[in-house]
Amino acid sequence: MKAVIQRVEEASVTIAGQVTASIGQGYLVLLGAAMVDDTDTVKKVAKKMIDLRIFQDDQGKTNLSIEDVGGEILVVSQFTLLADCRKGRRPSFIKAGDPAEAEKLYLEFIEECKKRVETVRHGDFGADMKVQLVNDGPFTIVLDSEEL
Repeated sequence: MKAVIQRVEEASVTIAGQVTASIGQGYLVLLGAAMVDDTDTVKKVAKKMIDLRIFQDDQGKTNLSIEDVGGEILVVSQFTLLADCRKGRRPSFIKAGDPAEAEKLYLEFIEECKKRVETVRHGDFGADMKVQLVNDGPFTIVLDSEEL
């Protein structure tokens, strides 16, 4: 599983011209599930992400977690994070999970986040989405479950 976590002032998802989800301060999370991922992977990545201390305290140091600041989360499925670009010019996506299984893990990830963060919104799995955000920092972290 790969997660690109962007600290944002605000973010939203638009589908077919309609804003379907939006948040204020928090994380925009682009999430890709791989064939090898399971419930344990979901729990590990969600915990690590929520525990990250990447928000500034009163002294300007990144000592606060998303829970500490009452932040919000917007999760967007993105299987392209699992692209293998080593050969040729067309990326291979064979490491991406089966769509039905990947959607199950995506929904599990959202539910895992909701256990600790009050406001968790999400895009529609597999939809053509337009994502807007105002980066805060910018501050972007990439989590790869194989490296945690």
